Amino acid sequence: MTTATAPPARAASLPDLERRVRDGEFGPAPEDLRIAVAFTTTQAVRHEGRAGGYRNEVLSLRLGEAVGSCAVEPGTLPAATVEECAGTSVARLLAHPATAVRTAALDAYLMHVTPHTAAHGAHPWPLPAGSSLHKSRARARGVVDLLRAAPGQRVLVVGVVNSLLEALRARGLDPVPCDLKGGTTEWGQAVRTDALAALDGCDAVLASGMTLGNGTFEPLREHAVRHGKQLVMFAQTGSAILPRLLGAGVDAVCAEPYPFFWLDGGPGVIHRYGVAPGRGPARPHGRPTAGGAA
Repeated sequence: MTTATAPPARAASLPDLERRVRDGEFGPAPEDLRIAVAFTTTQAVRHEGRAGGYRNEVLSLRLGEAVGSCAVEPGTLPAATVEECAGTSVARLLAHPATAVRTAALDAYLMHVTPHTAAHGAHPWPLPAGSSLHKSRARARGVVDLLRAAPGQRVLVVGVVNSLLEALRARGLDPVPCDLKGGTTEWGQAVRTDALAALDGCDAVLASGMTLGNGTFEPLREHAVRHGKQLVMFAQTGSAILPRLLGAGVDAVCAEPYPFFWLDGGPGVIHRYGVAPGRGPARPHGRPTAGGAA
């Protein structure tokens, strides 16, 4: 991908980032760029030996070589959305009434001008070939490795992924699972539905990029700024958005652009930002612990 200018490395908040992109501060004017392809990816998963399964649906927009994505609640995206987005300018989609469209458009634009390369602060973390569960566990280790929390500390996990809970428990941390869907984890732990209400009782926050699409990201970021609390993001949604917010409440990012690990059984790569000096992609292919689920 080619960047037209050297873009500003960071923004002060998500609204600030959106404004600066609209104003062309990060590169080409959004009104001069058009989305070539819009598509959705729908997935259902039920791993052998797991108590339950889950579904994912993702809206993706292609801008040149770049693909920007935003997860949505399955079945909620109007069928006409992809047709509305294809051939439309990025500027128009950044003003779209649907948050998912705005997020995917912003992600596509930033993926276009700030791809996941060393020049933009990315550190590659290889994923092994294997089953979806095997790759999920490898990714989880790459995410949890970004946390500075000490054994015994409580980590609020916004967006429940059982492989992440498993990796946190293996490090002696106390995960507090939170997801708008509620329910229970593989260990029978109740999943909270109000992340903001659980913030004060936790020492660090590990949150999904899906918070960009459901409007809960900014309160999490603001809490991290006010309290000096570590906020680590794992992002399929908005993988190119969140690195631009490092230092503005976001401490580290594990970015996973499309195609996601669950779409292919071969080796892959994710991109980590905010990696502590001297901490490279250690043990990406290490043996997973027992239990848990993707």
